[in-house]
Amino acid sequence: MSAIPTSTSVSESAVIRAPLSHVWHLIKIQDFSKFWTALSSSEFVKGASEETDVVKWTFKDGSVIEVKQEEHSSINHYITYSVITSQPALTYTSVVSTVRCYAVTSGDLEGSTFVEYTGNFSSDADAGVIQDAKFKRREALADLAKAATKQ
Repeated sequence: MSAIPTSTSVSESAVIRAPLSHVWHLIKIQDFSKFWTALSSSEFVKGASEETDVVKWTFKDGSVIEVKQEEHSSINHYITYSVITSQPALTYTSVVSTVRCYAVTSGDLEGSTFVEYTGNFSSDADAGVIQDAKFKRREALADLAKAATKQ
């Protein structure tokens, strides 16, 4: 039986009714547990390289991943991270994710923030992985909106 062909990327987005400064303030890989309810903790990994930020995310379901910050821009308001370890092991080789924020500057939602959360997976990720990533990103965006609008 052969695998079902699937896209190996996912992109979810939301308009959050809070200013960019409120939303961007929450987007730090070490602080994801402050807004994402799926996480029980997020903390820097001690002993990781001085040049690299590595953070351990512990999920409420017991799974643990370590993510490495690949890029960060406080000018263009985005972070990119990759998963470097996982318990239990991932069923695919790699994933690189980006959270990018844009100020909404005109129209009915002026003063809000457009947030895009993408993931690019290795070609061995199956349709179930992509679907799971889609729903996790939607959940994280909804949680981010709740946290940002409380401020």
